[in-house]
Amino acid sequence: MAAKTKRNDPCHCGSGKKYKNCCQGKDDSPLKSKGGIIVLVIVIVIGLLIAGYTLSGSGVQHDCPAGTTWSEAHQHCH
Repeated sequence: MAAKTKRNDPCHCGSGKKYKNCCQGKDDSPLKSKGGIIVLVIVIVIGLLIAGYTLSGSGVQHDCPAGTTWSEAHQHCH
């Protein structure tokens, strides 16, 4: 198993800079870990579900008597 690059070691990308001044920020990104990617996917799925629910309305059809309409503000027929 390869040893982890330390902050003051030369960067593994070959830039000649120290690791802390080059790729450490990218390597420490939460999206590099499986846990970070899983959390990101869950957040996106929940966001899409909320957006779909919001755009589709409540999904319930209201049967109002002839000549009346459903009032979302009051939750009954007018």
